[in-house]
Amino acid sequence: MRIRSLTLATSLVALGLAAALVPASAQTLNIGVRAGPLSIDPHFTAVGTQAEAVKHIFDSLVVSGNDLELKPGLATSWTVLDETHWEFKLRPGVKFHDGSDFTAEDVKFSIERIPAVTGPNPTTIYVRRVKGITIVDPLTIRIETDGPAPTLPNDFVRLFVVSHTAAKDFSTKDTATAGFNSGKAAIGTGPYKFVSWTPNEQLVLERFDGYWGGKEPWEKVVRKELPNDAARVAQLKAGQVDIIARTPAADVPSLEKDPKIATVRKESAYIFYVEFDMREKTPQVTAKDGSPLPKNPFLDPKVREAFDLAIDREALTEIAMEGLGSATGQLVTSNIFGYDKSIGVPKPDIKKAKALLTEAGYPAGFKVVFSFTNDRLPGDRAVGTTIAQMLASIGVDAAANAQPGAVYFPAKTRGDYSLTMAGWGTLTGEANYTLGGLLHTYDAKTKFGTFNVRGYSNARMDEIVEKAAVEIDPAKREALLKEGNRLVASDRPSLPIASVVTVWSMQKDKVTIVPRSDEDTLAMNIKPAKK
Repeated sequence: MRIRSLTLATSLVALGLAAALVPASAQTLNIGVRAGPLSIDPHFTAVGTQAEAVKHIFDSLVVSGNDLELKPGLATSWTVLDETHWEFKLRPGVKFHDGSDFTAEDVKFSIERIPAVTGPNPTTIYVRRVKGITIVDPLTIRIETDGPAPTLPNDFVRLFVVSHTAAKDFSTKDTATAGFNSGKAAIGTGPYKFVSWTPNEQLVLERFDGYWGGKEPWEKVVRKELPNDAARVAQLKAGQVDIIARTPAADVPSLEKDPKIATVRKESAYIFYVEFDMREKTPQVTAKDGSPLPKNPFLDPKVREAFDLAIDREALTEIAMEGLGSATGQLVTSNIFGYDKSIGVPKPDIKKAKALLTEAGYPAGFKVVFSFTNDRLPGDRAVGTTIAQMLASIGVDAAANAQPGAVYFPAKTRGDYSLTMAGWGTLTGEANYTLGGLLHTYDAKTKFGTFNVRGYSNARMDEIVEKAAVEIDPAKREALLKEGNRLVASDRPSLPIASVVTVWSMQKDKVTIVPRSDEDTLAMNIKPAKK
């Protein structure tokens, strides 16, 4: 058996000197975000806005860098011992916000807690490979996996560690929400301490001066939820917030000309994609007259191809996204391991699309409710509405149903929708996270297909995902992942539409930001502007 060592050198970020130089007037940071957390419990959901918020309070074993590179977090190194065992060395001297010591017991508790408390968009995907956990000593933990798991550290970038003492009484579905949202259990090791949270309004944080990574410059951070784009921009211009995330595309040109405002762009890891319900019976599809159809039309590959050919991705990125996006034909961006350069962007062909619908038995088209978020990614409402209009060109009446993420995701998980659009980011840096989570047949035992709530099942996709999940050789694993992306392009269970470019806007004389590929707006990446 070949033993590989992936031990990483320990690194400490010393920010104390920089913080000491920050003037007192720059101690409060006000951030305007489009959406906030659904809970303060970091294990509740895998939704990106949830992780973005809780990263301030809780640390993960492995950290995802600004461009999704892996970096030491609460683990200073990780080593493959054999095909089914990893060993993680933990950072010494780390304190929780209540002054207690961080140890391997907290890691074990956090891993075992996730299946008991996770909700919509479950976080079990991040620990699905874990079979057993052994505490070697207070600063060493050994993970047994259910087979070779070459990407376990990638999964652990979203393994947020909670205090086993603070959270012990708040680790069931009935108790977790109240315990964390009240702050009783919201004890982390992160750079900021929980102060208060008003759902759909704001999250207030206070600097943790005992943070292992060094003192942050902001004594207080207020993350204000401003889902209305115009309101977010207005508050920035009025000086009510120092920085806003996800600047609406329509406002970018004027803000770039404003001498008091600075803007920063970053191509993100997020993709807009359309997803078909593949169950035998689907709830929101009817004939044009409202009568039921004899079968789910999305089970026919000709219908899926017709939808693909109805969407003009280039026009969509230019008009609906106002240039802040790039048309794509696959579910991962070019910086993700497993991206296949050979997959092109599908070209619209209305004539062929209509012919395919006729061949499938729907010459007059049909009706469907098309659901998507209106507060998650930049332009999601405009993109969804535009796609609905494009589908009309082939005779499909797609009723646009834009919903807040807090409504959309639970309904999607329940199986309420027939046709959806969402944003997905391959935030672990490897395509198997996407293929395994969205496209593998749902398997409660192995945790594959965690987000596959629409019944898609393809034996070859399952085989690709399962082989890639245990393939140690990077070249062989990459070949499998590329094949998986080509299979998505040919079978069309989902239609990748466009990658997202995110823009941050800020008070030029107050703050600067280092942007991230995962679009996270973190206080840790925001510093006072140099005078």
